[in-house]
Parts: sequence; structure tokens; C-alpha cells
Amino acid sequence: MSGAASSAPARTERVPRVSVGLPVYNGQDYLAECLDSLLGQDFEDFELIISDNGSTDRTEQICRSYAARDERIRYLREAENRGGSWNFSRLPHLARGEYFRWSCHDDTCEPTHLRTCVEALDRADPSVILVLTGTAYIDERGDVTRCSEERLDTRGMPPHARYAHVARQIRFSNALFGLFRREPLLTTRLHAAYANSDYVLFGELALLGEFQELPGHLFHRRMHDAMSRRVNTTQEQVALWFDTSLGGRRFYFPELSMIRDQLGAVLRAPIGAVEKLLSLWAIPRFWIRRRWRYIGRELLAPLIPRFRRYS
Repeated sequence: MSGAASSAPARTERVPRVSVGLPVYNGQDYLAECLDSLLGQDFEDFELIISDNGSTDRTEQICRSYAARDERIRYLREAENRGGSWNFSRLPHLARGEYFRWSCHDDTCEPTHLRTCVEALDRADPSVILVLTGTAYIDERGDVTRCSEERLDTRGMPPHARYAHVARQIRFSNALFGLFRREPLLTTRLHAAYANSDYVLFGELALLGEFQELPGHLFHRRMHDAMSRRVNTTQEQVALWFDTSLGGRRFYFPELSMIRDQLGAVLRAPIGAVEKLLSLWAIPRFWIRRRWRYIGRELLAPLIPRFRRYS
């Protein structure tokens, strides 16, 4: 990848147990707080891979300053922004650890987050491929505004039941910032270049293995006016955030793409025919039923301009 040429040279050959991947584009406002949170974890056997998608603010300066002080950091910089989907998806491929975690530049976590998740995965049956905790939502100042559980524990369920449970329960994809076994994660399509493609990722993962949800709200998700979901308000802006090669596209069909890819995920899954049939039934029962308003807006957008706003 072209960004590899600008990375700092590796300072150790020891393979860490955990890789944390941090995709960022123009994240100067909260980046230092995020890095302090990650580097302050009481579990220290990890590498932090920062993928800078051609930032034009102080992101590069902040990252290089931290990398100079902590040898666990690998900083990779692209010459230009290639879109959020590419930036998220490259990181598991660059990682070396047995376990992998994504981190957004504006989020934080409790100092015990990594250790708690690592210990749980170490104890868990190999069928458990993701460990997550509840979420504390924070504001611009870092104050907690509310807490939530994800209700995504699927241990003991057969594949079709796991898939249906995830389709029924997942809302904000906070589970994306749990701790994954990296090998099964790499068998998925990761992040496709459209909004809510992480729903497809979790569908694929549910068909591959179990999720374990731990007590506590150790992950902190920051809600603020500059976050991508609030800044990008039209279909074209959202499309460009995910993939900068989509410039000039008037109409954007993420909901239909998501339904199509859910079908593909089930058909490709390494499960038996009966399990596939039962899983396919969850698509109209949950995914289409949950998203029908958005699907309708998407279909009407070419005819009615007000439906071209993303909401």
C-alpha cells in the first residue's frame, strides 16, 4: 500500500498480542485525548497502528509526536484521502496481533478496557470471536451523558439464531469497538463503501461465531457536532465520506446494497443448508422490516429531492 512508505521504521520484531487500529482523517480536536486513553491502558502488550487518510489539519503533527515517544505506535500516512471504508478495512490486514480492535480518533475507553477484553477472550471457547462491553456516551468535554448495553451476547445459539439476534438488536454498531479474534475477522468483507455496511460485517461475523458481552461501560463513544454522521447530511456527502472516488454520483443506494450483501453473507457462510435457509428468513423478518422507511426514501430519492438528504 502506498501509505507504507511513509511509516516509521519498525523498532521491535516482537509480535504483540493485540493490535489496535486507528483510522483518522482531520481528527486534531480529540485525537490526543484518544491516544492518551489507548496508551494509558493497564494492558500494555499491544501495537497501535494509525492510518492517516491524508489529513490536512494538525493530525500528522500530533501522531508523529506520540510515535516518537512510544515505540508501540506505527504511523502510516496516505498522500490523499481515499475514504473511510478503505481506511477502516486496511487496518486488520496491517495488524500482527492475535486479537484486533478498532478505535475512532474521537472515542476513549476506560484504562481496564483492553485487559478485560483480552482476559475474556483468553478464557472463552474458540467459538467466541468477539468480546464487547456496554457503552458510555460522552459529549465534547468527555462527560458521560448516558450508558447503554448492546444486548448482543449470542453464546450457545446456533448460527441462524445468532444472525437473527444481531439483526434484531444491533443499533449503533458500538460493538465494532470491541475486541476481535483477527483471523475470523479477516475472512469477512470488512467495511464496504456505503453507510451501514457494518451491519453486514456483523451479520457475517454472527454466522462465523459467537459474541460475548461483558458487564460495565468500558467503551466511551463521543457524540459531537463534528462527527461524520452529523456533518455529512446529503446522499452525495455520505457516499464521498465512505469512498472519495464516488464524486459526482447523484444517487446513492446504501440500504439496497446492505440487503443485497446480507443475502450474499448468508449464502457464502460456512454453515449447512438448513441453517442458511433459516438465516435467509431473518433478512425480510428483521433487516427489511427494520429498514423499510429508509429503503423507501432511497427509492424515492431520484424523484423527490428532499429524500436525497441522509437521515
